[in-house]
Amino acid sequence: MPGLLSSPVCLTVIWFLSWSLRPIRAQIQPDEVSGVQYALLESNVTLACRKSQIRTPVVWHHNNSAVLPWHKVTSDGTLVLLHVDLSAQGNYSCYDNGGLLLHSVKLRLGHRPGSLSISCQVPNHTHVRCSWVESVKTFLPAQYNAILLTVKGQEPRTCVVDVFQKHCDIVLPAYWSYIQTLSVQETNALGSETTYARMHLHKLLKPNPPQSVLVNELEGFPKRLNISWELPSSWPQSLGYPLLFHIRYRPEGFVHWSNVLAEHSPVVILDALAGRFHEVQVCARDEPDSESLWSEWTAVSLCKPWEGVSSPDPTEVFPTDPFPEPETSTTKTDPSVDEGNLGLVILLVLFSVVILTTVLSLIFVVWVRQRRRNHVTKQQLSSMVKMKSMPI
Repeated sequence: MPGLLSSPVCLTVIWFLSWSLRPIRAQIQPDEVSGVQYALLESNVTLACRKSQIRTPVVWHHNNSAVLPWHKVTSDGTLVLLHVDLSAQGNYSCYDNGGLLLHSVKLRLGHRPGSLSISCQVPNHTHVRCSWVESVKTFLPAQYNAILLTVKGQEPRTCVVDVFQKHCDIVLPAYWSYIQTLSVQETNALGSETTYARMHLHKLLKPNPPQSVLVNELEGFPKRLNISWELPSSWPQSLGYPLLFHIRYRPEGFVHWSNVLAEHSPVVILDALAGRFHEVQVCARDEPDSESLWSEWTAVSLCKPWEGVSSPDPTEVFPTDPFPEPETSTTKTDPSVDEGNLGLVILLVLFSVVILTTVLSLIFVVWVRQRRRNHVTKQQLSSMVKMKSMPI
């Protein structure tokens, strides 16, 4: 029997069986991890190999690869990842020397929540929608809790959150309360942060733009346009809140607008520029609340005022000359126009001559008077000299 065991054939069979029955290193799958561990980016992360014995060597794998981020392994088999970044995320598994899986964990990295930038829209008196933007990109899934805090003595109103769109909606808010505060809390696996936004709902009221704007010509009126529109679908007509409308229009290509305020549709403008296309836009505001906001302008509508079609000249339809002369490119000049232009030129020349003569005459008269005055002065001086020379 000992000789049989020492035979080459038997040894080969024993070696093959021992190789086939050796422990096989398990390949960790994403859904086989025992848990999820969260950690801060740029920090040192410690992953424990829970079933390992002290002083027992272990081998760590990252996403089934022996290549690990910058790290060190302690004597008890704990893996310490140093200054981790997003590339260090994934599944980690530790094995003993024989390849037996001891522990696995999924690592998620990110940041704690930061403050939120909150903005609210009030399209009518019965609905408020508030949305927010993160100031810190956390890289982690988050939950949001939003509450509208009103004046003292009133119950807080829950703002129904849409996590994916990152907004919340409030139905039938206390619209005329003096001031209200929206509280939005963001929470993830690393912490939470609450942001507060104070607001006056009546100052944020901003209707949606009017709908179905139509601009039409008025037959027989070459300087008028008829403008009509409908209320925005989001404005509840049953509550009876009226809207004030602002209409602006201008000829196409012009810079400045003309403006009209109206309470109802339609509106007729009376000073359109004949023969030109006009650009027209409409916006709206809550009429009782003077502190509310105007809606956005509607898209530009184009229309040209009515242009009458003149009746044709009968002589053009039925020419009296059965053999009309062929048309030439020479332009005929109206003799009466030439005579009028010539008369105007002659009149201007005569007027210029009269003006020139008058000016020369005035200059001549002034010169003659000055000369006579000088002559008289000389005579007086000579008489005085003679009188002084006579003996007494």
